[in-house]
Amino acid sequence: MRLNVAISDLRQAGERLGGVLHAGKCSPRLAHIGTPLPLYFWVLFSTLLFDVDSDGIGLITVNRPDKLNALNSTVIAELDSLIHAAEDDAAVGGLILTGAGPKAFVAGADITELADIDREHGIEMAKRGARVFRQIEQLNKPVIAAVNGFALGGGCELAMACHIRLASPTARFAQPEVKLGLIPGFGGTVRLPRLVGRGRALELLLTGNMIDAEEAARIGLVNRVVPAATLLDEARALLRVMLAQGPVARRLCLRAVDGALDLTMDDALALEATYFGDACASEDKAEGTRAFLDKRPSVFHGR
Repeated sequence: MRLNVAISDLRQAGERLGGVLHAGKCSPRLAHIGTPLPLYFWVLFSTLLFDVDSDGIGLITVNRPDKLNALNSTVIAELDSLIHAAEDDAAVGGLILTGAGPKAFVAGADITELADIDREHGIEMAKRGARVFRQIEQLNKPVIAAVNGFALGGGCELAMACHIRLASPTARFAQPEVKLGLIPGFGGTVRLPRLVGRGRALELLLTGNMIDAEEAARIGLVNRVVPAATLLDEARALLRVMLAQGPVARRLCLRAVDGALDLTMDDALALEATYFGDACASEDKAEGTRAFLDKRPSVFHGR
């Protein structure tokens, strides 16, 4: 839901307070004083919550707990807008994505939107969602999925589009589309085999069976299982470690891994060599190596 009135008043208030409006409250964002304010300052999302802490960690919460955070066209559109804004915001170093409430991360698509869809609109829907999820996957900032419950269908696909997945013991994963006479449309048949292997992926895709968090970790679908009470804290701690490293190297690692997936070994090695050269030419590399030799902490500037 967009604010159609008094946008300039909101911007001026934010500039005076150094804050970002989030669900009716103001969180400190001193980095934005005197700079253009990001989209999420003047847009109130109807299906998402967003906040950024003092470490530059943005928390995106899919906020439809009464629908188990099911994906619909509004969620997809708002994710699109929010990811674009976060990518362009220098105050955001990385993102955590989770679901509201204790039951679900994202429990699949909204079936009411699927019931009467035809072929043409099905293709359009799949392409739209796949584009947004690909945007998350290609983000130059690390994205961690904190899976706090059901991650079914599109929810599992959303988690797989994130760079890293942490899960609570209550998390459950499935691609149950075949039970509805459908197949995944947001990348499930593409990312699942790459994460868990062809055989395991086909078993999950063709049966629609649900697996628990421990099994998801065992087969490589999630990085690890952590206590539900500390899930977000663990995600933030991991992201803080990443954000303490060289920003240029961080971006290049993300690009190299993503870019190499569709290349031959020789072409992938050549791509890595190119990015290694780019890192060598950066101010971050000069600072990092000098700090190591001087036995002092590095002070990176992302250049």
